Amino acid sequence: MNVHDILQNPDEHVRFAAYLDKLEHVADPDEVDLVSRVLTDPDQAMAQSAVVRHLDHRAAGLYAGPAYEQWAQSMTQATIDHPFLPQRLREWSLFRAITLKLPWQPENLLASSNWLQLKTAAGTNTEAIEILAEAGRTKRIRSTARIGLNHRSES
Repeated sequence: MNVHDILQNPDEHVRFAAYLDKLEHVADPDEVDLVSRVLTDPDQAMAQSAVVRHLDHRAAGLYAGPAYEQWAQSMTQATIDHPFLPQRLREWSLFRAITLKLPWQPENLLASSNWLQLKTAAGTNTEAIEILAEAGRTKRIRSTARIGLNHRSES
């Protein structure tokens, strides 16, 4: 089933599942085109939800390696008209920098979403975790970071 066929189905739940399946199995050279096509769905909330799941899945597998930067650039271009999606990619890039101990700015972490702060609080970069334990946006983020720091001091 191609994207055109998927778009003909009136049930957004069926389309969502079909998009997730297509995105999970897309070949690298076809990924940008498929993401762009999914984002033409009239139900933008559903389409963007399918794409963000795909971006999260792919970024989780790529962020530690050299292919990430080119992939993130191409996905940013494919999603540029949907502000939440490039923002998520920027946050993955910040997570990558923090995790791989590349240059990053604490103020960017503190200005990031709860999603990224929580993901980072549960991570491995002690400097980032200390910042979040002190100034994370929510009680849950600060608590997660403190628990991580306590586990480190016990080890």
